Amino acid sequence: MLLCLAGELITELEDGRSFTLSAGHSYQVADQAETHRSSTRLGATLFIVD
Repeated sequence: MLLCLAGELITELEDGRSFTLSAGHSYQVADQAETHRSSTRLGATLFIVD
């Protein structure tokens, strides 16, 4: 699980879709999930539970 506490995180999926995670929003990633890449332009504070 990934929770954005501050800033924004941009996640790009292998199929070309892109999502912006802003403060207060979260998502879950599984071991067999779609390949993804995350980045940020201005920084982000994240809470991650593995």
